[in-house]
Amino acid sequence: MGTGSLRNANPSHAASLPPPLAAIERPALFLDFDGTLVDLAPQPGAIRLAPHLMPLLEALGRRLEGRLAIVSGRALADLAGHLPAPALTLSGSHGGELRLAAVPADAAGSAFPEAAHLEALAFAAAHGLFVEAKPLGFAMHYRQAPDAERAVQVFADALGGRHGLAVKAGKMVTELMPPGIDKGKIVATLMAMPAFRSSTPVFIGDDVTDEDGFSAAAAARGFGVLVGAPRPTAAAARLADVEAVHAWLGAL
Repeated sequence: MGTGSLRNANPSHAASLPPPLAAIERPALFLDFDGTLVDLAPQPGAIRLAPHLMPLLEALGRRLEGRLAIVSGRALADLAGHLPAPALTLSGSHGGELRLAAVPADAAGSAFPEAAHLEALAFAAAHGLFVEAKPLGFAMHYRQAPDAERAVQVFADALGGRHGLAVKAGKMVTELMPPGIDKGKIVATLMAMPAFRSSTPVFIGDDVTDEDGFSAAAAARGFGVLVGAPRPTAAAARLADVEAVHAWLGAL
């Protein structure tokens, strides 16, 4: 099936359902994790995986001959702890870390300036934020302190400017990391690999950090799928929630 009618060149509110996975010509799936495969939780460690999720992903990987990657903002080690199957390709830190299926990941050293790290820790402690340290960055979660949103944004912009770091805003979280890393770049990297080459990329995600993935999929003659309520997006289709994502994936 062609995907021309699904391309969303001008970001708008994606309304249509994606076509059945079985109808897409040689699909390659790029799946966000939190908010897409698992429901969001107050803290990253509080998520719960549905019992059928791992068998579903492993079966999809086999059916797609390896053209499946989980692309998350979580650190790769954290993501792999939740999805331990070695047959899955995993990318953490918004595309900054990569573990190909059945290939051990290289150990990632910290690229986060120590001074920035200390400033962020002090700020988070003063504002009651939950802090998630990652090999390539630092995330400040304010889901349990929503009134701190504006202060977090101002602080992150200033800190990023002082230390040459990129600021990524998400759902009740702001992250600082080295510039030049995003989910779109890892989609392009994987699409150039033999297992993914000449396929139709479909990127599924729920957050603004997934927009780069939607755009990269569209640029490679595929499309993005937004999960959740309608909003301006580069995705061409939409699924209502995590349960709908599981149902769509399971229909292959």
